[in-house]
Amino acid sequence: MKHIIFWIVFIASMGGIAWNTRRLIGYLRIGKKENRFGDIAARIKNVLVVAIGQSKLMREPIAGAIHAAIFWGFLVLLAAVVESVLEGLFPGGGLGWLGPIYSVLTISQDLFCVLILVGVVWALWRRYVTKVKRLQGDLPEKKDATLILGLIGIIVTSLLLMNAARAGTGVESGWAVRPVGALFHGALSDPRTAAMIYESMWWLHIVTILGFMNYLPYSKHLHVMTSIPNVYFGTLSTVNKLQKIDFEEEGLEKFGVSDVEDFTWKQLLDGMTCTHCGRCTSVCPANITGKVLDPKQIIIQTHHRTMDRAPLMVGEKTPATLGEGEATNAGLNESRNVDVMSKSLIGDYISPEALWQCTTCMACVQECPVMIEHVPAIVDLRRSLVMMQAEFPAEIQPAFQNMENNFTPWAFSASERADWTEGTNVKTMEETPEEERENIDVLFWVGCAGSYDDRYKKVTRAFAELMEIAGVSFRILGTEEKCNGDAARRMGNEYLAQSLIQMNVETLNAYNVKKIVTSCPHCFNTLLNEYGDFGGEYEVIHHTAFIDGMLKDGRLKTLTPMQEKVTFHDSCYLGRYNNQYEAPRAMLENIPGLEVVEMERNKSRGFCCGAGGGQMFMEETEGKRVNIERSEEALATGADIVATACPFCMTMMNDGVKASNPDGHVVVKDVAEMVLESVRGAMAGA
Repeated sequence: MKHIIFWIVFIASMGGIAWNTRRLIGYLRIGKKENRFGDIAARIKNVLVVAIGQSKLMREPIAGAIHAAIFWGFLVLLAAVVESVLEGLFPGGGLGWLGPIYSVLTISQDLFCVLILVGVVWALWRRYVTKVKRLQGDLPEKKDATLILGLIGIIVTSLLLMNAARAGTGVESGWAVRPVGALFHGALSDPRTAAMIYESMWWLHIVTILGFMNYLPYSKHLHVMTSIPNVYFGTLSTVNKLQKIDFEEEGLEKFGVSDVEDFTWKQLLDGMTCTHCGRCTSVCPANITGKVLDPKQIIIQTHHRTMDRAPLMVGEKTPATLGEGEATNAGLNESRNVDVMSKSLIGDYISPEALWQCTTCMACVQECPVMIEHVPAIVDLRRSLVMMQAEFPAEIQPAFQNMENNFTPWAFSASERADWTEGTNVKTMEETPEEERENIDVLFWVGCAGSYDDRYKKVTRAFAELMEIAGVSFRILGTEEKCNGDAARRMGNEYLAQSLIQMNVETLNAYNVKKIVTSCPHCFNTLLNEYGDFGGEYEVIHHTAFIDGMLKDGRLKTLTPMQEKVTFHDSCYLGRYNNQYEAPRAMLENIPGLEVVEMERNKSRGFCCGAGGGQMFMEETEGKRVNIERSEEALATGADIVATACPFCMTMMNDGVKASNPDGHVVVKDVAEMVLESVRGAMAGA
């Protein structure tokens, strides 16, 4: 009778799991197509390192250890689940026939059951006693988390008791070794008591597992099912490249994302995979400084909208059949009988204000344990606001107009772009005879800030002088150079960005440029990672790596000591976007006498200066200024110099240091200026 009942329960449960799987895949299909199937080996490696190895979770050791104990424990317990299912389906089913392998399984099962229980208690303690901020969601979220942890506790406790009772029933395999279960053998020596406990715990264990699997699609813990696929289909590099919009695509009527069907299927899968852990929000510079942007909520609300809208789009429901409270409003609309189709993703689910507070620093993406890609989604939503609705902060309108008219975000004439070269020997490609261009080592891409900003023009001249001292043959584009397009792209004006990019590509290709060096990480990232989509394939080097190379190969020699303390601020677009952390530090360490100290948040955990994603051209009207937060951290190191390697970072850190350090003791310098200062000293003494 037991086996007949279990067959019915098992088939019903598998049917529910299959139905929910089919339903969710159907929801993903409302999204746009995207090829995430290439390079299988690299994707499997990601799964092994990130999903199975829990590498991102381990960036936060305590929480990582808790989750790893539970996750790895369940991987080990899969064999126990299979055994329980076989025992329910077939008389005498089990895995004892595995011999010595069974001994390994039974030992590991007992030990991991204990580890999982410890992890569950620890997780509940962090949520309800120490009250970790990022884990304090709304009441339904807390209830769901508690229910899931409770079910996990029931699953492992019932397994421990079931296995402990096996020996007393007389049906235990001779290969079984259960160190935890052995502690209960004395109390379970009576065969009838053991049999009763075994049967009751077996049913509790297997029914809880099957119920757990059927509940997951309706829980925030859906990531238990989707996290490994999401990691597999995740990006194979840092998310440093925005997808190109093909404005010539036939039938294309919408630009950017105005609702969930405009996202790709992978972006919708991101929503299903969010673990609600809050790691993204805990590192977001906007959120940390008191603004409304919450990267976690961007993804959660996208999922809520998908679960509201997708059933209508795939024909499961019509607006008339929606029952009271079935539409998820996430607190933005408390009305219960809602016509979902009349609502919009931006406004009813996601605040436009939040979208414009993003600095695109990528810290959220860096920390996400399941490789969710928040920043591209935010930029896609901005694209719709800008190009479809013409709704964007008033302060960025001048930047758009200047880029259209002057090819720079600032109100400077394009004819003044090369004025910084006055009094130098720097030449342009245009004024270089064609036969001499083949002998040029590198094109120096100066960038808008390097061409127009009075403070950063000093950095431009310093780097040019270093190249001259090292004997590097270089040229600039001068007035032929246009804004690289990064600011326009990140602010959602893809059409403007593409027009700038295409003009630059035409110029670079006309001169047959192969190698570019730039002092701006935004120019560096765009030229290196995005120009290829527009026919511009170049070797691009940031000036920190270029200077470091000149120091290492001896072209820049003997350095005069600098008896000062310096801390280096990592640019998001150089560091997290392109994983370049060591070159600027190596440069500084090459200067004798210089003491390099790190801020608390550094390298991949570095904190944004607050200028990226168009924030350079917008005003912070809510909370603390991001650059003040970062400058205070820099000053806390006791450094005399805050070193930067980005024009935006230099501006923001300069302003922040002046506001927090009114006596002017601490100064902000680019690493190129510091190296030049030391090299000049050495040359003067030679």
